Amino acid sequence: MSGVIKLLPDHVANQIAAGEVIQRPASVVKELLENSIDAGSKKIQLIIKDAGKTLIQVIDNGSGMDASDALMCFERHATSKIQNADDLFNIGTKGFRGEALASIAAIAHIELKSKQEENELGAKIIMEGSIVKSNEPCACPNGTSIEVKNLFYNVPARRKFLKSNAVETKHIIEEFQRVAFVHPSIEFTFVHNDQEIFNLEKGNFRKRIVDIMGKSYNERLVPIEEDTDIIKVSGFICKPEYARKSRGEQYFFVNNRFIKNHYFHHAISNAFNELISTDSHPGYFIQLQVDPSEVDINIHPTKTEVKFQEESAIYAILKASTRKSLNKFSIAPTLDFDQETSFNAPRATGTVSAPEIKVDKNFNPFREEKDWERGASFQSPNGNWEKLFKEDQNPADFSDFLEQVHFEKDHEQEQIDAENEFPFIIQFGSNYILTSRNHELMIIDQRKAHERVLYEFLIEAQAFDQRKSQQLLFPETIELTAQGTVILEEILPELNKMGFDIAPFGPNTFTINGTPSDLAEIDVKDTLEHLVEQFQLHEKSFKEKKEQSLAKNMATKIAVRSGQKLQKEEMEHLVKELFACDQPYKSPSGKNIIFAIQKEDLIKYFS
Repeated sequence: MSGVIKLLPDHVANQIAAGEVIQRPASVVKELLENSIDAGSKKIQLIIKDAGKTLIQVIDNGSGMDASDALMCFERHATSKIQNADDLFNIGTKGFRGEALASIAAIAHIELKSKQEENELGAKIIMEGSIVKSNEPCACPNGTSIEVKNLFYNVPARRKFLKSNAVETKHIIEEFQRVAFVHPSIEFTFVHNDQEIFNLEKGNFRKRIVDIMGKSYNERLVPIEEDTDIIKVSGFICKPEYARKSRGEQYFFVNNRFIKNHYFHHAISNAFNELISTDSHPGYFIQLQVDPSEVDINIHPTKTEVKFQEESAIYAILKASTRKSLNKFSIAPTLDFDQETSFNAPRATGTVSAPEIKVDKNFNPFREEKDWERGASFQSPNGNWEKLFKEDQNPADFSDFLEQVHFEKDHEQEQIDAENEFPFIIQFGSNYILTSRNHELMIIDQRKAHERVLYEFLIEAQAFDQRKSQQLLFPETIELTAQGTVILEEILPELNKMGFDIAPFGPNTFTINGTPSDLAEIDVKDTLEHLVEQFQLHEKSFKEKKEQSLAKNMATKIAVRSGQKLQKEEMEHLVKELFACDQPYKSPSGKNIIFAIQKEDLIKYFS
């Protein structure tokens, strides 16, 4: 049977290509920003509405295009960046595949205005799904303005699988930052839903990092610099104390292009050995300058994965230069070989006195001791001990006596247990609480117990919207990154239900007016930063069960630490609160809280 294989129509082929290049609104942002940079722009504006689903607009003051090029740029494989196959191995620009604009036009409504400086009029093109609807001259500023509206309007399945506006906005911010970091000589502005997110003035690399990440980053950054025949390394690493559990602050740039490279990340992490915990990641903003012929950036549609010819050598250079930077700025630990540590005992303070031996001068071993002078351990229950020392006492009477004593002691203990649910309570190893309940010996993990108590309290607060808040005498402010701001805004309603009183206070800043009344002593800034980081780390679980995830992560963060010394009253309160919970035997993460030993098991063990 012939005629089975057919040539796809252009609009279908473009939609297929779009699936490789355009995965979400952030992909459009990346491609358009890179085109503006390649056009030599000194000022770039990004305007977003509804997380890019309604509008993505990029305006630049670059070289612009004439009417012919403005139309040609939407054709597949049309590009001004390369002329032949050899150019693929010497790439010095951002976009070069010639697929981005064609792919975008296939799945959106496009309006393009572009003008070159030497021309009086510019060109205006309107497209819908790869079809040109209008092509006419227009008056417009020098440079290019491109509007992408109704993304995925003709591919509903793709639009359906887009995430929430908060998540898609976070991805857009991510792409914007990756481009803006390594082009500090270009002015960038970013507006989302008529609210300015970034207004970045031109400057140097350090200023651009601080302007994007926040003023607090200025004190975190440690310079790194190395120049070899293979590669030039420059930029900044973050001090060890600012390492995080998530990998959101690791940036490699090769020839001003953001890349992901787990191998090179391992080199940096290796250099931080013994300075940070094994489950933490150091932050860094590192630029790598390599001969373009020594790196292949054409192995992935998004161009974030590249291949190096001298990969092992670059690994060693990165590790060595990081260690050098840490040592140079006195961050890595050093050994003082002039000090003899074996005699480094703490110096005694205060007055030293000779030991005293106290003797009871009234003690007479031959004097008969009276009943009232005997210690408490020798006092007879109910005055019956004297029966044991009667000369005519027979064995049967002695057994009856013991049974009577045991009965009386058990009865007395039951009365005590009725008055006190936990007759004794002690801390063992600064991690566990030992107590007794209902004739069981219980070993309780104090941290997991507190997590369960806090978790159920926070869940109940959200469910009933209790809003019991302890107002701060002096309200605090917290500054987050742009991504952190988007995340906190999304979880803010749930936090306020728990009893927090938090409100936006300027760009990327929030004011903290109050905390949950029962949690007034927590470090609220640290707690909020932890929640934002956990959202980034476990985005999917947070989205599916936001209330439970927030309560679980907050409980884990603020619960008493393992090794923390507790007073008796604190332990009693914690244990009572634990057994008032719906699920006292399991922590929020499903781990055991209590190890109980039955009285019968003890009897069997010691018999």
